[in-house]
Amino acid sequence: MGSSRDIAIGPVAVVSLLLGTLLQKEIDYHTHPEEYLRLAFTATFFAGITQATLGILRLGFLIDFLSHAAIVGFMGGAAITIALQQLKGFLGIQKFTKKTDIISVMRSVFEAAHHGVSLLAPQTPHVYGVYLHTNGPLMHNKLNLMHRNFFYDLLQWNWQTIVIGVSFLSFLLFAKYIGKKNKNLFWVPAIAPLISVILSTFFVYITHADQKGVAIVKHIEKGINPLSVKQIYFTGDNLLKGFRTGTVAGMIALTEAIAIGRTFPTMKDYQLDGNKEMVALGTMNVIGSMTSCYVATGSFSRSAVNYMSGCQTAVSNIVMSCVVFLTLEFMTPLFKYTPNAILAVIIISAVINLIDIQAAILLWKIDKFDFVACLGAFFGVIFASVEIGLLIAVSISFAKILLQVTRPRVSVLGKIPRTTVYRNTQQYPEATRVSGILIVRVDSAIYFSNSNYIRERILRCLADEEEQTKKAYSPKTQFLIVEMSPVTDIDTSGIHALEELYKNLRKRDIQLVLANPGPVVIDKLHASDVANLIGEDHIFLTVAEAVSSCSPKLVEEA
Repeated sequence: MGSSRDIAIGPVAVVSLLLGTLLQKEIDYHTHPEEYLRLAFTATFFAGITQATLGILRLGFLIDFLSHAAIVGFMGGAAITIALQQLKGFLGIQKFTKKTDIISVMRSVFEAAHHGVSLLAPQTPHVYGVYLHTNGPLMHNKLNLMHRNFFYDLLQWNWQTIVIGVSFLSFLLFAKYIGKKNKNLFWVPAIAPLISVILSTFFVYITHADQKGVAIVKHIEKGINPLSVKQIYFTGDNLLKGFRTGTVAGMIALTEAIAIGRTFPTMKDYQLDGNKEMVALGTMNVIGSMTSCYVATGSFSRSAVNYMSGCQTAVSNIVMSCVVFLTLEFMTPLFKYTPNAILAVIIISAVINLIDIQAAILLWKIDKFDFVACLGAFFGVIFASVEIGLLIAVSISFAKILLQVTRPRVSVLGKIPRTTVYRNTQQYPEATRVSGILIVRVDSAIYFSNSNYIRERILRCLADEEEQTKKAYSPKTQFLIVEMSPVTDIDTSGIHALEELYKNLRKRDIQLVLANPGPVVIDKLHASDVANLIGEDHIFLTVAEAVSSCSPKLVEEA
């Protein structure tokens, strides 16, 4: 149903983490597994409804409120959060926190080690201190025993699991390195996770590592899951919980899918219909919620493999679905001895690419405010939660928009030598000001939110100009020309601000002149009668025409 030829659909790390976190806050999976599952289907249903509605109503522009800087920070923070969550499987920890912030996760990791220490070495430091003073000859033996106990306790993380994790993580990272070095070997990092699963499963099976504390996947049900239409909450308190969770997860899934969808059309030179993509994704998730699926979206890694493999149409998704179907039908018993550590390793290696340090450095060089937005989203995710990070990202993006709208630039223009071109004197220091005339340019539409600021900035520029003319004994300013070509629109507050500016200038015997107002602006100036107030003979097509019209008058008055 979508317009993208390259996007590959399926579960992705960020959306899976977000959905799992939000669901766990509403219902505990261990105590209420049935309700948890039903809430997941309900959230998926409303995620699809949200996505499809945005597409049908052509509200895709709402996704653009998540700026690139915010997405970079959000993705980086989510990557670290996801990687930290995998420490449970990577280290073989039995009891692990369900929170996602970095402090809770690291506390859980070190408490697991400390718990082992307290079990095997119950003596307190005070007891050891007395022992060392009263039994000096045996001091070294006791210290050696303490050290052996301590390192043995660290191994309560399960050293076999750690060996499996470190070995295959190194293998996957090396495969990625090979793929980056030689583009023709793109299939190496693509197939490396599958090889890792096969080798680690075989290793655990022949060594019986599962009997030595290595956690394994165990039994996986064969076949396709049943229909889940009757399990979706359409009434009760869980309906609102599912709607709230699904809306957030759906928006994030949509953002990721659109971002991926926009990447490949630029390479293949075809157009992407964002609203069509939204309807397609929404329909997919609505149907998925009725067939025991949770929120799916575009996967960058799978889409990249699609692109590199030379796929031309979305039929690649059908082929991929058939392979998954055959796997579920006939191959699930083979995954019984797959260690959980290898799944953690695959996820860690996948999310590492989400941390884009170069993009953050570029943000710092180009726009400091964007860099702050990036950091806000990043720290919000890793120190609070995914939804807090998302909220911070959106809030900072809105703050930037409001700041730019309410505080637009007002520039003083000067004449470029030997031309009739007028440009910003700060950007072009060689541009000279015209004697007796102040030329300013407003670089924004004039609305209620910025009209007073623009008027005050113009008057401030005028005050600075008059102060300079007094020091230089230059002719008094008699004309103020406002270059309005960047002003795309003006509202009633803007009209009122222009009237006040005109009256203020008349008290100083200064004539207001407008240059190149756009069609929307000039229509509103005529409708409000401000054009007649200023005078039709004081509205010009270009700044050059306005200056040439004002200059002879200055000569005559002189």
